[in-house]
Parts: sequence; C-alpha cells; structure tokens
Amino acid sequence: MSMTSRLVGGLLLSSALVSPTMAFAQNVPAPSTSPSASTATGATTTGPEEEEQVDISVPGGGEIIVTGARNRNIAKSSDQVVSVLTSAEIARTGEGNIAGALGRVTGLSVVGNGYVYVRGLGDRYSLALLNGSPLPSPEPLKRVVPLDLFPSGVISSSLVQKSYSANFPGEFGGGVINLTTKAVPTESFLQIGGGFSVDSETTGEFGYSYYGAKSDWTGFDNGSRDVPPALQAFFDSGASLNSGAVDTRAIGSELVRFSRATLQKVGDLPVNYSASITGGTSFDLGGSSLGVIAAAGFSNKWLDRQARQQTSFANDLSTLQTSFDRVTTDNRIVVNGLLGLGLEFGENQIRWTNLYIRDTLKMGRLGVGERAQNGFTYMQQDTAWYERQLIDTQIVGEFKPADGLSVDVRGGFANSQREAPYETTFEYVRTNNPEDPFGSMFVNRLNGNVGDASVTFSDLNEDLWSAGLDVTYAITPSIRATIGGAFSDTVRDSSRRQFLFRASSTFPTEAGVLRPDLLLSPGIINGTTSGGTTVGGVDLIEPDESTPAFRGTLRNWAGYAKANVQFTDTVSLDAGVRFEKADQEVTATQVFTTAPNYTPTPALKKEYWLPSATLTWQIQPDLQARLSASKTIARPQFRELIYQPFFDPDSNRQYLGNPLLTDSQLYNGEARLEYYFAPEQRVSIAGFYKKIDKPIESFITILSDNLVTSYANAPEAQLYGAEIEATKYFDMSGLGGWMTERRAVLIANYTYSNSKLKVSPGDTTSVYAASSGLATDYFRDGAPLTGQSDHLVNLQLGLENTERLSQQTLLVNFASKRAVSRGLNGSPPQPDVIEKPGVQLDFVAREGVDFLGQDVELKFEARNLLGTRHREYQKSGDNTIEFNTYDVGTVISLSAALNF
Repeated sequence: MSMTSRLVGGLLLSSALVSPTMAFAQNVPAPSTSPSASTATGATTTGPEEEEQVDISVPGGGEIIVTGARNRNIAKSSDQVVSVLTSAEIARTGEGNIAGALGRVTGLSVVGNGYVYVRGLGDRYSLALLNGSPLPSPEPLKRVVPLDLFPSGVISSSLVQKSYSANFPGEFGGGVINLTTKAVPTESFLQIGGGFSVDSETTGEFGYSYYGAKSDWTGFDNGSRDVPPALQAFFDSGASLNSGAVDTRAIGSELVRFSRATLQKVGDLPVNYSASITGGTSFDLGGSSLGVIAAAGFSNKWLDRQARQQTSFANDLSTLQTSFDRVTTDNRIVVNGLLGLGLEFGENQIRWTNLYIRDTLKMGRLGVGERAQNGFTYMQQDTAWYERQLIDTQIVGEFKPADGLSVDVRGGFANSQREAPYETTFEYVRTNNPEDPFGSMFVNRLNGNVGDASVTFSDLNEDLWSAGLDVTYAITPSIRATIGGAFSDTVRDSSRRQFLFRASSTFPTEAGVLRPDLLLSPGIINGTTSGGTTVGGVDLIEPDESTPAFRGTLRNWAGYAKANVQFTDTVSLDAGVRFEKADQEVTATQVFTTAPNYTPTPALKKEYWLPSATLTWQIQPDLQARLSASKTIARPQFRELIYQPFFDPDSNRQYLGNPLLTDSQLYNGEARLEYYFAPEQRVSIAGFYKKIDKPIESFITILSDNLVTSYANAPEAQLYGAEIEATKYFDMSGLGGWMTERRAVLIANYTYSNSKLKVSPGDTTSVYAASSGLATDYFRDGAPLTGQSDHLVNLQLGLENTERLSQQTLLVNFASKRAVSRGLNGSPPQPDVIEKPGVQLDFVAREGVDFLGQDVELKFEARNLLGTRHREYQKSGDNTIEFNTYDVGTVISLSAALNF
C-alpha cells in the first residue's frame, strides 16, 4: 500500500514561526584524530591545527557559550550541563544511525528500536528535537521519535543537555537530545559512499519472507497493498461489519492472496548493502552568500532472530501458559534525503532545512509451540509490511539588528506517518490425538479454538506545527537577558481495523490443512451451492467496533524569561522560568454511521510554572563546579490514554490504554565538578537526584487469556545516581616507526543510578474499568522504574594519526540488567520481566587513502564481537522463563566514501 505523501505540502513554507534557535557555528579544536573526516560544513581538515566547525541549533536566543574567562570548549563554556557529539566523534564510533552513536554518551542507553534513555529514565522522559524544533513520532505507542530513524550521515552534531533550562519545552525529564542537520558549507564538496555487511546469525542462513511486490526492495509498494475495492466501499459506507447487513464474504474474498499471505522459507538470506551521496556549495551574491547542501541515502538490511518466547500465569512461574520457538526475519529498507538552503548577509542568517526519511520493514515470522499445557501444538505465521515516514521542513532566521541585540524566529512543519496494511496472522493446530484422523497434521478450522486467521489494516498520521520567537539583549557586558514564546500544535489520527475469519458450520473439514492463500481463496470463502445447499463459506467479524480509530491532540503555549549573569570572572548564574499551558485530548473517531459506545477520555488541561537555575563557579582556570535545580513535567502518550487494545509485534506484547492517566511532575537537582586539564581532555564527576510525582508506570493484567500491558500513575518515584567521565590522549610519537605520528585515545564514562517506586498502604491510583483503585494492587513498593539500569559503562580505546585520517578504535558498552515490563499482578505478584543487555564489544577502523588522485575513506566495522545475545526473562526461585531471548550475530561491515 503506497503511503499518501504530503511531501509537497510539507515543504511549503508557512508564515508561522516556531521555537527559537540559532544556527551556532563555533570554532573548537578539531579532533585531530580525523583530519580528513568531513566536518559539519562539509569541508575537510588537513592537519591537527585545523578546527572543526561545530554547528549546533538550539532553542533559546542563541548563545550556549558564556563570555568571560572560560575558553571555547562547548561542554566547559556552556551555561548548562551538556555533552556534544560532533560529526568527527560520530564518525569515530562508526554507527550507521544516530541512536547508536548517542549510546556512547555518558548516562545514555539505547533500548529497543532506537529509543534513548537518559540516566535510567524511560523514553517518555526524553525530549528529542531537530534543529531545536519538536518532532512527531511514527510509532503508535510513542510520542517520542525513535532515533534510529536518523542516519548519521545527515546529522552534523548531537547535543545532549541534562540540566533543564527554561528555553526548552517543559517535557524534560531525563534530558533533551537536540540533533542538528548539516549546515551551509563554506567550501564546495561532494562525497559518494557505499558499503556492505554480513551478519553471522542472518547472512547465508535460512529465514522466512513472502513475495509481496516486485518493488519491495526499494521500500515502496507498487500499489499491490492498496485497500481492495469491496473493503474500501465498506469503509466509505460507515456500516457495522457485525450488523449482518454487510456482505462480508465479498470483502473477505479480496483480502488473502499468495503474494501477501503465504510465508516462504528463504534458504540463503542476502548480504546487507547501503549507498549515500552528499554535496554542497555556496554562491557569492555580492554582500551576501547563498549556500546549498543536499544528501541522499539508501540501505537494505536483513535481520534474522530465532527466539524463545514464553509466558506464565503462575505467581511463582512454576507452569507455562505459552512456550514458542519463533523465527522472525526482517528486511529493513531506509531511504533518506536532505536539502538545506542558507542565506548569510552581514551578521544575519536565514536557513531553510528539509528532511525526508522513509523506513520500511517487511516482516515474515513463523512460530511453533504450546499453550495452556493442553497437549496441542500450535503453528503461528505472520506477514507484515510497516511503512514509517517523516517529513520535516523548518526555516530559521537569526538577526542582529543592533549591538547586543539578537532576534531569532523559527517556523516549521513536520509530518509522520505509519501504515501497516495486510498484517496477516494465521494459527494452525495439531492436536497430537491418535483418535483424530487429522491429529498428526496442522489444521485450521477458522473457529478460534482450532485455528484462527485475521487481517489487520493500521494507519497513523501525525501533523506538528510549531512556532516561536526569541529576543536576547545584553543589558551590560555581564548580564544577558532573553524572553521568548513558543507554540506547538500536534494532531495525531490513528486507526486499526482488524478482521477475523470465521468458518460456517458447513466448512469442509479437509480444507483446514490448506496453506493460507488456498484456505481463504474466494471459492472457499463464498462456498459452493448445489441443490439449494451451500457447502463451505467463511464470514468476517470485526472484534473492536468500539474504538477502531482515535484522534489525539496536544496544543501547547509557552512563554519564558531567563537571564545569564556573570557576577565575577569566575561565577555565573543562568536562571529562568517557563510558563506552559497545554490542552491534551484523545477522542474516539466516529467511523460508523452509529456513534461509538465509548466513554470519552477526560481532557488534560494543565498550566505550569517551571523554574530552572544553574550556578557555575570557575574555581581555577581549568576547574569548575556546577549546581542546578529545576522542575519539569512528563505527559502521557496518546495511545496510553485510549482504552483500545494494540498488539506490538516488535515486543510480542499486547497493550491497553488508561483514559484516567495524568501528568507527572519532576523535581531535579544536580551537583557537578569538571576538570579540563588539557585541550580536548577532561575529567568530570556528578551526582544527581530526581523526585517524580505520579510517574506513569506499566502493569500487567490478564484479558481474554492474554497478558496485557496497561498503565497507571504510581504515587511517587525517586531516582538518584552519579556519573564520571574522562577523555585523555597519549602522545605515541616517541615510540618511532609506525607510531611516529600517532596518539592513543581513551574515552571512558560510567553512570550509576538507582530508582524505586514509593507505594504505601492506602495510596490510590485511577485505572479505567478496574474494580480496585489501590496503588498496591498495581505497583510494588521499592520496584525500580522500567528501563533503568543500575550500571552503564562506555569505553573507547583507540589509536589515531594526527596528520591524516587513520583511526583504529575498540568500543566497549555495558548495561546492567533492567526491568522492561512488570510481572503479572497477584498475591504475591510475579517478578518483573528483566532484560540483560550484557557487554557489547565493537571494533571500528577508518583509513584515508589516495585512489587515482581522489581522497577515499575506507571503513571496517566488527560489531558484537563477543556474540552477546538478547535476553528477556522472568525468574522466581529456581523457576525461569525466557520471555524473549535470541542470539545476536557478529556483524562485519566494509564501506568506502569517495571525496571530491
């Protein structure tokens, strides 16, 4: 099914202005480790004296650098606690998407498909911005965008700010991640690259897929997945499928075809490959300059997982409810494009940035296992096609009309879409009963007891408009004040229409052994009539006619004032307050002629005053201390607010919302000591504390014999911890020979965090359609927050040439176990589902060579050298179940980029 593209409309420039930022280009000492690496401007450096142009676009009137005695090191000179990944540092990690690179930053971990957790807080407490503007998410269960969508090739820098300041949106729990796209180049350049990779658990191994369409390899459907005519006519009619007045067999006979529903074994999964091109130039217009930068990329990758997936309803996990061995094969195709235009005149700049990302996943899955210990064997097969798309266009104007005065304006529009047509699921059953003539065969009776089949169509569209204005004025050389306002309007429309096939009483017994496309062929669905008697016939039902579609809206008005005061050459204070007024609402969309029978979700209309302050004391020229405190908030996700079931195939979990959720409020404090003992080198240590009032946490319940994850506000949670980081270079030139022009690199960081829920007897919570309002029935006192690891370790050990591009880097990442889902509530409750990430060992080598007079960058990557597997489990005493456990392969990649 082709995704309806709003590319043209998305790229039209609105007169609206969005959240303020500046395109800040600051010269900092370049990592001379990569003098031939592309900088943020597209130019290349040629020696250790060159400086990388670090482009950072942040909201707040501008300057993240404090004037005074401190030098130009961004982390040191910033008014706040920040970490910056420049393009050279991203390149050193070799990561293909920005989520992987951010996983190397102190206190950050990547969970699931590109969700970055800051200091142990889940993705709901992270704020992601692109060039300072908010982003919509293409994920049904999230409002934060998964950062694995962003190829590292289109990102100039990534700024992580962990201390809140009033110029950022109030939904700032653990921190903000601000991505800055590549900016206007100062020199013309062109880079063409490509590569391939092999995965020891995927490449050349067997997997499962389906034909689909000839164009599937591109990530774009050729129209074969469009909604069929009979189903489209039904959608347009507004009729109820279950009313008995709809010809469901006419609809059903169009839904299942060999190309979309028949799983096939692939005996030799192919090699992964990718290609990219980036170029830019600038034009002198006489007193002003116009710059253009464009980038495009394509990748096609396969991932095969052979997982053990088990569940238990027993409090002590002594018996299994389900146990399946499941093979899932994903073919992921990513297409991206970037177009940027910049105009500079005097000290003023206008920049227009357009970004397009399309991420398509073609999935085939086959599982065999047992359920409820009834002696039957079940075979489940799934085919799916998920299209995710992000279009973002934004314009920023940075003006300096007078000395000491700067005015920043911004306008932007972003659209995200996710379409999942023809998600097909089939379950065949083998009774293993010797008295059953079909007991040794897998059969599908299409009755829900012995066999099942369904086809689901899902669609998500989210539009986000944002606008803002900042005015900054230097009242005196030591006092700089900023006032600003921002507005954002988010509208999400989401629908999920599932259709179950149910056989008639005259369904032929022998047909149950047929493969899916024959089992649900038009002849069997419509049945055969002879002598007035109909044999066969399969009808459709829609299990959820109450809330198959909903609309979520979030409209936010904000104003703030902040000031930076340099009391002395060594003491400064950055303080401000933000006022936010937000209206958040989720309503069922009327898709039938008859209005849905659904209790409306109460609208969340909230107003907040959010203060923030950071005090910086430069104890010595290279030693400084920081103290910061703030109040921030976290809002429920749209999907969490609607009482509608949703199955997530990635996690193999079913979810159900709670319309009675409310906002969380966070109270944050931090103390930090930073020592910058040499250029580019530092050691820092920090302690932090967060109190969360009414945190949104998940719990597990049973619904229709299935484990379902839902949400409620726990009474309180606390999180505290410490982090230490160090960057050190060692001159190796004294060793002579091959080491003459080299230095060793040591980059290390460690984060300890501890979190716990505080639940006392008598505490209450609100859960929709539940018989109990006692918080102790849903949460366990002292339980950790979901997603929080006590220990995070990152280590980079490397050698690099100080005169040309030659890097060899060993990367180590460790995250201790974390709770990813709650266990089933009971007395006593089940233990939580635990993920054990373990140790990840990677090696990256980059080398610049001359090929026929052209500069070529060669890159070799070896990922997961230890073969660390993915493991999610529950454990109670001697009883252990593997919730979702599978081996993860070692990936070897080779790539080359040609620079002109």
